[in-house]
Formats: sequence, structure tokens, C-alpha cells
Amino acid sequence: MNIKLIALDLDRTTLNSESRLSPGNQTALEAAIAQGIHVVIASGRAFDSLPSDVVSLPGLEYAITSNGASVWHLPTKTCLHSTTLPPEAVRTVLEVTAEETLTYEGFIRGKAFGDINYVRNPEKFGAIPQGVLYVQKTRTLVEDIRGFLLEHIQELESMDVVVSDQAMKEKVTAMLSPHLSGVYLTSSSPQLLELSNAAAGKHSGVRFLMNRLGISPEETAAFGDGDNDADLLACVGFGVAVENASPTCKAAADFITKHHDEDGVAYAIEAFLLPQ
Repeated sequence: MNIKLIALDLDRTTLNSESRLSPGNQTALEAAIAQGIHVVIASGRAFDSLPSDVVSLPGLEYAITSNGASVWHLPTKTCLHSTTLPPEAVRTVLEVTAEETLTYEGFIRGKAFGDINYVRNPEKFGAIPQGVLYVQKTRTLVEDIRGFLLEHIQELESMDVVVSDQAMKEKVTAMLSPHLSGVYLTSSSPQLLELSNAAAGKHSGVRFLMNRLGISPEETAAFGDGDNDADLLACVGFGVAVENASPTCKAAADFITKHHDEDGVAYAIEAFLLPQ
């Protein structure tokens, strides 16, 4: 298998349950980079929320962030490509969900913004302990998130609707779906509905880099765990889902590797993607 580019989801895929890069995965990524393979982050996170133990890997060049709404050159911290949400879609989301018990996050130029009451108490929306720490470390506090989103409606690369559980998520999805032409709607966890421009998506970000680098889909591999990774895995030559992935993600994969806490990324890279 002649792989020249590997695109990696981070949370619950490349990172373990402590949101850290394990020594095993780090060794495999370093070996891939040493072989001249382009290792690329492909995350729902905003650029400023990327973990330092990943972005500090020597030789890592590119990051697809905010579910493909932006593509960054890591060494220079330069945004190479970005899309923004249609303003009318943002207004529609806020109008349709106005009476529901939920909140929002906004992503602007690589930074994540969240409602002050949510950031101070993410557990109210079902966040696990690691998720609480992540939200509180990476979100800029906003007093009035609805007002903030409207004020910055021309600048939003993406936004999240944050709900309390899967049932609320399904209800809000059904409410929004008929109204969101021009929007890419996906999800990485039971608490999030993630919206970006229809031209976004991690698959669009990796296609941008394939074109930039002159690499074909057949020469590209991708790893993921969530529904927001399914399109990414489907658009490359070798799509890999970790064992803990969602059914939608697994259905899009060519191979199911080990659990993210068992160095599933390293297992597949060493078994299939490195020269033997």
C-alpha cells in the first residue's frame, strides 16, 4: 500500500481517554513522518484548541480544523483555506431552537467561544470529566452567546448546538434539517450538533490538501471514530475506524482497528501503512 498522506481525527481516535497522545501512537506517527508520509490533523476542534502534544510533533505540517471549515499550515500558523456559515442559516438555527433548553458554541478564525454558564458547568449538558476540562480550557467565555453569534454572523466558520442528551439531539436535528440548505450538518458526540458551510467537512479539507500536494485518494488513508469522520473515511483509499467508533463511521471504513485506548492508530499504521 503506497500511502503518502494520513489524515487523523484526534478525540477518541488518535488521543486516548485522557485526551493525550500515547507513546505508542506517537512512535507510529513519527515513523510515518520519517518515511515522508504527510501526517495531517483532521479535527472538529478549532485551531487554537489543538493539543500541544500533537501539534508539536516534528514534521507535522497541516491541520484540518472545525470539521473542515479551515485548513492551516502549522509551522507558520497560517490559514490556507476557510469557509464561513451562511448568515441566514445561523439566524434560522437561533430562531428554530429559541425555545429549547440548549446552548451554542461559535468558531471564529481558529478560536472557540462558549456561553459562560455552559463553560462553567459543562456537566449540565452531559459532558464527561475529560470533556469538562477540555471545554473549560479551550473556550473563550461569552455572556450572551446568542447575541455574540448574531454580532459575528458574517465571520462564523462553524457553530455547535450543545444539547443535554441523545434524545434532545434527535429532536433538534429533526427541527433543523428541513431548513438548512447550504449547511454541512454533522456530529462528533451525543451532546453536539455541528454546523458549517456545505463546502466544509473533513473530506473537503483532505481533498484540498490532496490537490495542494499532488496526492491521489488512493494514496491517502484516514482514521476516525465519529459520524463526522464517515465522509472522510469514505473519500480516501484506506479508511480506518477505531473499535470504539460509531456505527456510521464503521460502515464507511475499510478496516476496523483496535480501540483508541489500545493504540488503534499505531496498530493500523504499523500493520498496513509503513513500508515492511
